[in-house]
Amino acid sequence: MTGQSQTADKPTIALAIGDPAGIGVELTARLIADPEIRAAANLIVVGDRRVLAQGHRQAGLAPDFDIATTPAPDPRPVLLDLGHLDPAAIKPGAAQPEGGAFALRNYQVALELARDGKADAVCFTPFNKAAMRMARPSYDDEIGFTCEILGLPANHPAREFNILEGLWNARITSHVPLSAVAGLITQDAVLGGLRLTDRALREAGLAAPRIAVAGLNPHAGDGGCFGHEDDGIIAPAIVAGKREGIDATGPFPPDIVFVRATKGEFDAVLTMYHDQGQIAMKLLGFERGVTFMGGFPFPICTPAHGSAYDIVGKGIANPGAARAAVLLAARMANQRKARRAAA
Repeated sequence: MTGQSQTADKPTIALAIGDPAGIGVELTARLIADPEIRAAANLIVVGDRRVLAQGHRQAGLAPDFDIATTPAPDPRPVLLDLGHLDPAAIKPGAAQPEGGAFALRNYQVALELARDGKADAVCFTPFNKAAMRMARPSYDDEIGFTCEILGLPANHPAREFNILEGLWNARITSHVPLSAVAGLITQDAVLGGLRLTDRALREAGLAAPRIAVAGLNPHAGDGGCFGHEDDGIIAPAIVAGKREGIDATGPFPPDIVFVRATKGEFDAVLTMYHDQGQIAMKLLGFERGVTFMGGFPFPICTPAHGSAYDIVGKGIANPGAARAAVLLAARMANQRKARRAAA
């Protein structure tokens, strides 16, 4: 098999460099050098060659990639050099508008590559939301920005999943005040979350995903003693999901559902709000977790941790979660390509 055909057999991943004041630049350099990632995917890195050179210095690695102005499959990683940031303008370890603008532009271009069929999946190294809001005050989160770039409505049914090795966590609500959560828990929202979770796990290679659903209230409402959302909204949505062939059970008390999941009873836990799942997943493996944004036309993955301003420039950034994110994106892209070929 020739090098060209090997390249064509692999999915192409657009990898956006994240916040340049954090560890994302070092992580990008480490990902480019990783032999397993090179074997799993063609990488198109989106950013600035001067910033990436800084990442290689931080990681203690020699640059080993090609530079291009237009993306194309290549046996070696390719840097799409936008030439839009002099790293001298960035103060390491601090949120600043220049860093936010850099990350937003990289992510936008990566999304456009996938939208236009030039990449099969998108990954990005950690963003810093404060910096992104300095650069773009209307910025809320990655899902809203992704919908805008792809021309999707603001209410497009997309959600974030957190993944730690074999365990997935999805949620019904995300970046909203806790005071607003109960009003957003509807039967349609829970059923939609079940459908998307089931589909995402199947795309990741699980033939029959088992989904546990967490209740909203303490003890999952305890028969109505602590609220009626669990019995009146969440339970009927689970029944509806079962009718569609989704292997869903619950609602379970939120304080025990992850205990059962970590024992192997479930492949995923569908939680009702952000911290209900995030706290559990980050305690289980902060440096290994992956965030997947489901509901879009192509996989989008990133490490679940943040920009780690406290260790930037020290050359000690752990690439485990970033590496897992790229490998998951490659696996899901392959699943989608195989499904399209069989259709």
